[in-house]
Amino acid sequence: MAGMAIGVVASAIAYCAILAKNRFGYDDSLDVFGVHGVGGIWGSLAIGLFASKAINAAGGNGLLFGSSALLVTQFKAVAFVAVYTFVVTAVLLKLVGIVSPMRVSQEDEEVGLDLTQHGEFGYHTD
Repeated sequence: MAGMAIGVVASAIAYCAILAKNRFGYDDSLDVFGVHGVGGIWGSLAIGLFASKAINAAGGNGLLFGSSALLVTQFKAVAFVAVYTFVVTAVLLKLVGIVSPMRVSQEDEEVGLDLTQHGEFGYHTD
């Protein structure tokens, strides 16, 4: 039953994150953060809620089974991964930006990247 609850909540909050992207207008064309980022954060925190020694004797109990320690640990892990990911991504973007421009020219965007970058049309409208 916990797995079903985790899945229902994951799908609902991932959908809300996709709607928020549209509302706030940030660039996430494949909804990667909305689906995988938000869903993954929820899944990691859900471990700290639903874990049970009855299922895994070597593990720990989650908040719903009498212990908040695992939820706190999961929250710290999520925070660490978020900070680490942000810092490493920023560094990599700077390094790539030194070697190659991160954006195409305005003219290339107006003509279309299929033609200017790949030398072909993505769609033929004959």
